[in-house]
Amino acid sequence: MTKNLARIYSAELEGIKSRLIEVEIDLNVGLHAFNIVGLADKALNEAKERVNSALKNSGVKPPNRENRKITVNLAPADVKKTGSQYDLAIAIGYLLATGQIKEFDTKDKLFLGELALDGRLRPIAGALNIAEMAKKIGFTSVLLPIQNANEASVIDGVNIIAIETFQDAIDFLEKRRLIKPWVPQELEPEEISAPDFSEIKSQENAKRAMIIAASGGHNLLMSGPPGVGKSLLSQAMLGILPRLTLEEAIEVTKIYSAAGLSSGGLMTQRPFRSPHHTASIVAVVGGGSDPKPGEISLAHRGILFLDELPEFQKNILESLRQPLESGLVHISRAKASLVFPARFTLIAAMNPCPCGFWGDPTKECTCSASEVLRYQKKISGPLLDRIDLQIKVQRVAISDLRGKKSAREISAEIREKVEEVRRVQEHRFAILPARRKIRTNSEMSSRQAEEFADLDSGAEKFLETLDKSTLSPRGYYRILKTARTIADIGQKEKISADNLAEAFSYRLREEV
Repeated sequence: MTKNLARIYSAELEGIKSRLIEVEIDLNVGLHAFNIVGLADKALNEAKERVNSALKNSGVKPPNRENRKITVNLAPADVKKTGSQYDLAIAIGYLLATGQIKEFDTKDKLFLGELALDGRLRPIAGALNIAEMAKKIGFTSVLLPIQNANEASVIDGVNIIAIETFQDAIDFLEKRRLIKPWVPQELEPEEISAPDFSEIKSQENAKRAMIIAASGGHNLLMSGPPGVGKSLLSQAMLGILPRLTLEEAIEVTKIYSAAGLSSGGLMTQRPFRSPHHTASIVAVVGGGSDPKPGEISLAHRGILFLDELPEFQKNILESLRQPLESGLVHISRAKASLVFPARFTLIAAMNPCPCGFWGDPTKECTCSASEVLRYQKKISGPLLDRIDLQIKVQRVAISDLRGKKSAREISAEIREKVEEVRRVQEHRFAILPARRKIRTNSEMSSRQAEEFADLDSGAEKFLETLDKSTLSPRGYYRILKTARTIADIGQKEKISADNLAEAFSYRLREEV
């Protein structure tokens, strides 16, 4: 660093990952000018006005009082820079270049934060993601707004310096004030605001399928007339899913932080996302001019609930095929390709026909056979093939709804059993190398499904009786995965014929 030149570091979000950005500030003799170069967007170009006002209101001589040409370069120059997180770095770099603060070692510090006009710091998106990158590169300290401190401090090995105002940053850098690294606050798990399983009367077949889906991470499709409880069942499933592990919580928080939806700390509850069928493909899958995670990534490690499945645009439904298979969604752009995690459990609900009453024993369907078929064909075969559990939800009789309350398991009790099944899977997959690490039976590859299936003699004979013409290779392996989960629920080491038969029954769909 030489006189009239300063170099300082900040970061740019790219999807859910971040990239180190070098902020260079150069001063030259000439008429006043303040230019930001390096592919800066509109919000970033406006930083010069925020910096001017914040410095003035912090008692520091601002750039617009200098009769000099100021150039801010953001390197690498061929990477598009977006957002307002560079304000703090630009302001500190300007003070260094003009000699208004003492020189300090800039190589081990990262600066993030949007400046308010009075010098306060406002929170930014992606603090956790950037802190993770800072640790990997070797930075020892990250200076950022206090609102982001609890989130970023989850990453061990890097000091998070929480700043409330620009003056606080100056005082810390000039060692007039000691700001200790932020210690993450313990967050109490949020109370799950979902219907309890004990509130759902009858629907035993649907509840059984829900438990299997929750235990093994399997996708589920419910078909039935309106008002039979499909949405209620989907919401209740959130209450029986296992609690997030620390690793999963960090994964989820990184996605929400990159999307600007972080609550300021570590996520403690599995996400439940329910986009409307009128949502655009960018809203569901992700992307846009400044690519952000979509609903399927926001549902990572949680539930993606699609109500009225056939009403979604066909391109949206088909775009789900790759994430359902790989747990990733790829967003391609002219200059870059981004990858967002999308390992969610799909819970879908649909009516059997446009009017909703085809096959209902109590109400007559008004649709023609061709209308029913056309409606059901909106869900393509390849998409259905990726849904392990396909069930029909029947209408519950009024007499059953008004019947005496019987002893039913509450969600907390079911969740304990689901967590035990997940621990069995965790122990099973512990032998896999880190690069092939999986958490649930549904994530197994076909090779792993063969390896961990472990069929008994009865199950082997049952497979020989299956009609191969009705089952694709993918369907075969998905039945093995589902049967493995059913056996785990029953605490069986080997898969029996009954386990396979139950798994196969969830694949059968009655057509018109």
